[in-house]
Amino acid sequence: MSVIYCLNPDCENPVNDTKTRKCRSCQSNLILNKRYVAIKKIGRGGFGTTYLAVDMGRKNTYCVIKQLELAKENPEAYRTALDLFNREAKTLAKLNHPQIPKLLDYFEENNQFYLIQDFVLGKNLEREIKKGGIYPETTAKKFLRQMLPVLQYIHSEKVIHRDIKPGNILREKKTNNLFLIDFGAVKEQVNTQLMSQNPESAFTKISVGTMGFAPPEQLAMRPVYSSDIYALGATCIFLLTGKAPKDLCDNVTGELAWEKHTAVSSNFAKVLNKMLELDVRKRYSCADDVIKALELVPYEEELAGSMVNLSVSKEVSSDDDEDMTVTNSTSQNLADAIRKRREKLQQAGGNTPAKAKVNISAIPPTQPKAQLTPDAIMEYYRQGDRNFSQQSLNGFDLEGFKLAGASFSQSKLIGVNLQKANLYRTNFYNANLAQANLKEADLRRAELYKANLKNADLQGANLTAANLTSALLKDCNLAGANLKGAKVDDEQLKMAKTSWRTIFPDGKRRWW
Repeated sequence: MSVIYCLNPDCENPVNDTKTRKCRSCQSNLILNKRYVAIKKIGRGGFGTTYLAVDMGRKNTYCVIKQLELAKENPEAYRTALDLFNREAKTLAKLNHPQIPKLLDYFEENNQFYLIQDFVLGKNLEREIKKGGIYPETTAKKFLRQMLPVLQYIHSEKVIHRDIKPGNILREKKTNNLFLIDFGAVKEQVNTQLMSQNPESAFTKISVGTMGFAPPEQLAMRPVYSSDIYALGATCIFLLTGKAPKDLCDNVTGELAWEKHTAVSSNFAKVLNKMLELDVRKRYSCADDVIKALELVPYEEELAGSMVNLSVSKEVSSDDDEDMTVTNSTSQNLADAIRKRREKLQQAGGNTPAKAKVNISAIPPTQPKAQLTPDAIMEYYRQGDRNFSQQSLNGFDLEGFKLAGASFSQSKLIGVNLQKANLYRTNFYNANLAQANLKEADLRRAELYKANLKNADLQGANLTAANLTSALLKDCNLAGANLKGAKVDDEQLKMAKTSWRTIFPDGKRRWW
């Protein structure tokens, strides 16, 4: 570090050399909370000022200091802000997800509020689009599949982000993973309550979201979980068009008139438009609903592209009629019908009955990565593509593979061999890892929310700070595993096999 910043907001010359421990301008202490030293100003906004810092308590590793700025003229509002800051910071502290920078510390010093978070080296998606150009549909879908599990997680923790936008999503340089940053929970709760007390109080200048990305109910200070769904949809529109949502707003309806600025399939457009519904009652209510809708898009496109005029054909057999009658069925029935149709075509050697007139070449693939092998996975990974979500990888031998930061969300990994693999910050959300071999695997900060680990072998695995919320651990072998700081409850652990060598979430071993 070449300079040290003074964090006194009233300091006239905050830049200092590294030889001093007190600001040469205002004499303030330059070491925050006896361990953090600000070395670079990253940004400034309604939240306050953000600095890159070093943490002397963690061998000078990088971290981020966020300094909240509050007016001090109103003592009552100031006390309320302090109370709410502590309450909301505790909420952020419980978040433990591989795509959310960890909140390391929070405190008040010299009447200023501070949050300390992990530092993620990368650039935000706003800069990515400006430099590299807009996304095609396939990349936009991949973006949603990477980010929706993050919303699932934070909403399960009863947290609403409130400020999702391209500038608040970082792509990490090393792993190419996406990170959600700058949670608005603290600032909005303070803003809401203080404004009700005094319109001129401490937080009136802090926004309740970003215009164009925040839906109407949030601007009216009544956010709900689906407010984040709207903001994620608006972010996707920016990635597809390169235009801010406020520049696409229809002056009559208030809706986003975005479709003429990009080329996407009608079914994908339908999903995005439902994410962007101004009426909360018509919008997707949760991230899981959007994930299911995205899973259905390829089937709907196949139906539209290949099953033409079947309803008026009198020469289709009765069996085919049963298969094709999907226009009024549920979404799941539609997908099932197309799967069944495919199986029939495959059994017939790939030839379609002439009377049905279905063009097989028009059927798009439903899997983003066909015919995956262990070697192919490593090749994709080396090229920077770390997304292996919704794949069938049962029985794969991936022993010792280095897959840090990869995503296997909702994939089938039954019996897979990942012994001694590097799976740091890897995403296994809702994945099926039954009977998997994960002996001595590095699963630090791994996302295992709702994962099926029945009969899996995790002997000696490092699960430090991993998220095992709602994971199935029946007969899972955790002998010698390190679960320090992991999110897992006692009821789950009772179903698993542990031993005196197992380190539990409290950092201690249990002797029987």
